[in-house]
Amino acid sequence: MVADAAREKELRVVAVAHEGETDPLLAQKVDELTWIKLGQLGHLIKALKKAGVTKTVMAGTINKKKMFENVRPDLRGLTLMSKLAIFHDDDILRAVAGELQREGILIVSSAEHLPELLAPRGNLTRKKPNQEEREDVEFGWNIAKELGRLDIGQCVVVRKKTVLALEAIEGTNETILRGGALAKEKAVVVKVSKPNQDLRFDVPSVGLETIQAMSRVKASVLAIEAGKTLIFDKVDMISYADQSSIAIVSL
Repeated sequence: MVADAAREKELRVVAVAHEGETDPLLAQKVDELTWIKLGQLGHLIKALKKAGVTKTVMAGTINKKKMFENVRPDLRGLTLMSKLAIFHDDDILRAVAGELQREGILIVSSAEHLPELLAPRGNLTRKKPNQEEREDVEFGWNIAKELGRLDIGQCVVVRKKTVLALEAIEGTNETILRGGALAKEKAVVVKVSKPNQDLRFDVPSVGLETIQAMSRVKASVLAIEAGKTLIFDKVDMISYADQSSIAIVSL
């Protein structure tokens, strides 16, 4: 989607893709594509510089659990890793952004090309949270913000002002399934940006798969942060939520 939006603006689009992570169909959407292994920062920079890139975006997802399995750093990647005291998302991404900037390559937010994906404020579904659910949203919101401040995760699952699951390395969907199983039904899912969110990367995102995971455990409400959350498959997501009696509220 980012590549399509950039091409519509008549930009030449060069991509660096991660083996085992990036959808191979991206090759059809860009002018030039280079494949690298996770951790090959030197290869990434070389590919971008060779193509004359001066501005880039980070788009898509890296499975965090694979950080323990499939990282194959080159010399520059190893050098960067040796400088990091903590391997949190923002620490890693800011360090990578710093290395790119030193090479004259500026990282910008993917939302710059797709502002229509940012969540609008308001209730997005036919169903609205009831009083108890609104109280759970407020309770979960504060917990999620603290979780984000610690740069651990962005999602929390609650019910009756009780924390059932906090997102860590497993990702949002598994957090929903874990917390929802404990709730039995009517779990409230809150996903927010970090208090010091760098919108160039790691912007929280939700989509059809989020609602499908919630439906599996009979969760009742998804609360997200307006203007700081990307919504994918928006029409299908809201339609599925309406069919599943799930409320989506953007605050």
